[in-house]
Amino acid sequence: MGNLNLEEKLAKSLTANDTELIEFLPYLLQDLWDLGSSPEDIAQLLSEHTDINNNSKILDLACGKGAVSIQLAKKFSCRVTGIDIMEEFIEYAKQKAKEHDVENFCDFVTGDVNILINEQTGFDVVVFGAVGDVLGNPEETIKKLSGTVRSDGYIIIDDAYGIPGNEYEYPTKEDWANKIDKLGMKLIADKISAPEDIAKINNYQQPLISKRAEELKIRFPEKKAIFDDYVKSQL
Repeated sequence: MGNLNLEEKLAKSLTANDTELIEFLPYLLQDLWDLGSSPEDIAQLLSEHTDINNNSKILDLACGKGAVSIQLAKKFSCRVTGIDIMEEFIEYAKQKAKEHDVENFCDFVTGDVNILINEQTGFDVVVFGAVGDVLGNPEETIKKLSGTVRSDGYIIIDDAYGIPGNEYEYPTKEDWANKIDKLGMKLIADKISAPEDIAKINNYQQPLISKRAEELKIRFPEKKAIFDDYVKSQL
């Protein structure tokens, strides 16, 4: 993904195949708050495997509308910095932080994570949730994330394990383990989403996205193909 420009990376991270769709993503996704990782899963992993407390600092890269950031701040009363390139998402996150009375714990910043990641250091935890290879391949991603946390800090990556022989070119579980080991780190836990849980999320989100796509097709009939393609990509 290193040869992709900023707009192409953004589109790919949100499962869009065409950069022309970027300006319409806030509209298409307006009914959804949780755009990626499950806040509950992230909180569970931190509770069970780390010593996170109210003195901890968490970095949430490509935070979307802040669902994970806000839930972690609420549960652990810790400081959370969320970064996302979509200004509309960041403004939404700020509003939600106020609604949940954690605006004093959350700092939301608009910017390209590929650039701002170089300025973020000293965190206890970094979360990189469900945005694919925006930071590069697995090894590049882990290296970049490791620079944001203390030597005894934690990295949480939400991604897909590939199945050998599958048509999609995802690294397998073994591939990830080898990369982590090669970089001198330790995989202390993973959590696999159950198919029924994924289906439940899809069954909730898909009709909402499809409804907004239909509305856009009425307003912009000349762009019908890109809206149909986005709905298909979500399926």
